[in-house]
Amino acid sequence: MERLVLLENNIEFILKRAVVSLEKGGIVAYPTETFYGLGVKFDIENSLKKLLEIKNRPKDKAMPLIIGNTGLLTLITHSLNHRAFILMERFWPGPLTLILPAREDISDYITAGTGKVAVRIPGKSFALHLAKKTNFPFTATSANPSGMPPARDAETVMKYFGKVIDLLIDGGHTPGDMPSTIVDVTEKEIKILRKGLINIDSIKRALDLKV
Repeated sequence: MERLVLLENNIEFILKRAVVSLEKGGIVAYPTETFYGLGVKFDIENSLKKLLEIKNRPKDKAMPLIIGNTGLLTLITHSLNHRAFILMERFWPGPLTLILPAREDISDYITAGTGKVAVRIPGKSFALHLAKKTNFPFTATSANPSGMPPARDAETVMKYFGKVIDLLIDGGHTPGDMPSTIVDVTEKEIKILRKGLINIDSIKRALDLKV
């Protein structure tokens, strides 16, 4: 496992190393605007399987993705409704995860067999820089074994996973107050699946719903 410490003058070097690791099927731990996340390329089945195993994550629990621009959505979803467009325009980049209809070729490790995919453009963070450098979605599942608190620093990531990950991007402490808000926009009525940094009333106002 390689550990790289983020400094003001080495971000481009680290970004290149992270992209190469993802492309080769590696597992990369990186800081987001909430907690540390674990990333693997969305279409490398063996890497997705390994990620599920090291987290001891139930197979019926989907894994969220992040992207650097909305043009990449065509790789993971076959349709977007007007509510999805409104929320993307209002809250992306930012800590709002949207549940969208998944393409049929998306791995069950990502969808958990639901036919849906969770995705966001992350807010200001190393994760956003990394997402903009890639031309593919990658996972943003929290860097912790299932049932344990999400990691807010590189030391906790090391304690949880040791050498089983390929690259650790040490960006210091993350804010870690709350996770992203998760909203399912696949049906006629939206569903708030997890409360997080984006206020629910703000989401309803953006969609012109009663608060």
